[in-house]
Amino acid sequence: MLVGVCDFPGDYPFPPPGYGGIERWLWAVAVGARAAEADVHLLGPQWRPELATEWEMRLVRLEDMSLGRQQARNVRNTGYDLLVVGHEYPSLPAWRAVWESLDADVATFQHWPYFQHQPDAFDGVHSRLYCYSDQMCDRYAEHQPIPELAVHVGLGEAELPAQDGGALLWMGRIDQQKAPHLAIRAAALAGREIILAGPVFDHDYVQAHSADFGAEHVTMVGEVGGDTKSRLLAEAGTLIYTCAREYIEAGAATFGEALRAGTPVVALAWQSGTCAAAALCARTGVVVQLDRDDDDETAAKALADAIEQMEPARAAEVQEIGLARFDPARHFRALATRPC
Repeated sequence: MLVGVCDFPGDYPFPPPGYGGIERWLWAVAVGARAAEADVHLLGPQWRPELATEWEMRLVRLEDMSLGRQQARNVRNTGYDLLVVGHEYPSLPAWRAVWESLDADVATFQHWPYFQHQPDAFDGVHSRLYCYSDQMCDRYAEHQPIPELAVHVGLGEAELPAQDGGALLWMGRIDQQKAPHLAIRAAALAGREIILAGPVFDHDYVQAHSADFGAEHVTMVGEVGGDTKSRLLAEAGTLIYTCAREYIEAGAATFGEALRAGTPVVALAWQSGTCAAAALCARTGVVVQLDRDDDDETAAKALADAIEQMEPARAAEVQEIGLARFDPARHFRALATRPC
């Protein structure tokens, strides 16, 4: 099978060295395809140039091919069996016009919960949309979504042997939607230190909760990647996932990253059918299901209780489950398989 994994214009390289969701997912698909013994081309100019020594890279973007007939002919003659793209592309007329001239399937993963697809973007066979959770499948039901856990991988972020114990860890973008102040308050109630890793997207939010972010039990390490990120995940005792009451998580990378490192997860959920419920089981984490009317202190206390509940978790068992559940090769095979 010949697979083309497509980049798109954006703020990050592919894969990004730190934060980034769709970009890291596309890289995981490429890694998984190679592990599954498929031939892989990285398509587009934003793939990191150092990949060229080990990967077949082509700078072309399908949506730009109308500018050159020879370029379009070359892509058609390449004979791709599957193209993997960001979720907007099957609804982008310029890209779709070129794709329809190819004898290739297309697969994508819904990484944002508000994008409006064209009615005919997916047929469920040749063009396929994958969604992480029951909640996301329900939101995109008209497009015949296929349930599948997303896998996200960074360059140079190989998993280390699992370790028991360690500080609490919260990882992600720091803003109101992700609500890390709830994790900070839960850690205080549990009498635990907590590390926050991620870029600050909302400085006003951090200022509004300055007492939380400035507390003695909190260490903020900023955006991390590579070996630093791998060590941080391996050494953590429990990863805490939080979000705001109305926030819809389309496909959090942190669940798979934590479990593959052997770190159990305590996840806050204000709604049903979330990514947390899809990603976790009794051996790998606890989903703290609350009502949206519950206040922050109720949420923090419930998270603190769940942290205590997760303490006996065996890191080696969590890692074994995580490596199987969030395996890039398994994920690619799911994406590459047409539904019966």
